[in-house]
Amino acid sequence: MAAQPTVFIVDDDEGVLRGLEMLCKSVGLNAKCYDSALKFLDDCDPAEPGCLILDIRMPGMSGLELQATLAERKITLPVIVISGHADVPIAVRSMKLGAFEFVEKPFRNQFLLDRIQQAIARDAENRRRQEALKATQDRLASLTERERQVAELIVEGKTTKAIALELGISAKTVEFHRANLMQKLGAEAVADLVRIVMAARREDRTESSSATP
Repeated sequence: MAAQPTVFIVDDDEGVLRGLEMLCKSVGLNAKCYDSALKFLDDCDPAEPGCLILDIRMPGMSGLELQATLAERKITLPVIVISGHADVPIAVRSMKLGAFEFVEKPFRNQFLLDRIQQAIARDAENRRRQEALKATQDRLASLTERERQVAELIVEGKTTKAIALELGISAKTVEFHRANLMQKLGAEAVADLVRIVMAARREDRTESSSATP
């Protein structure tokens, strides 16, 4: 059974913390409160679904610094930034760091609740996508070296005869490897194979880009 989403609330104002906690619980949402960014980081489990409500101005680690740290740790929990009117330029910087939403004080409770539900839905979709990608990567990892070679050449649009010639094997052997790799990948047609391989390539490029200083 999937874990229930939690609304994580980080604000150094005790009154704001408890008010937001009560608001979330009034509609049946789980909520966890932290009066500092560091306490949240100490307790943060990337496997827990939900969203983060974050104040920008806090002593010690600021909201922006927390966001940057979460990005470094590849924690993709959607962040809802709550800030005062004077903090708008800072909030814009927060949005550039990937914040899901910026909510300016004072705000209507229903407005915030709507944004929370949207953020939770976004998180659930992100997790489904990551699970599907992980399953695809696991299937690709199960291929033998020869099966990977055949798969790559099929994706390039080469015929069985051309693949056999390039790899120095018989057409019958190519068909044997093709049948095996299609079964392992759960691909019923070449179009399915192309989608699987291209998705893996895009992810590899994304990871390489994020690793570049």
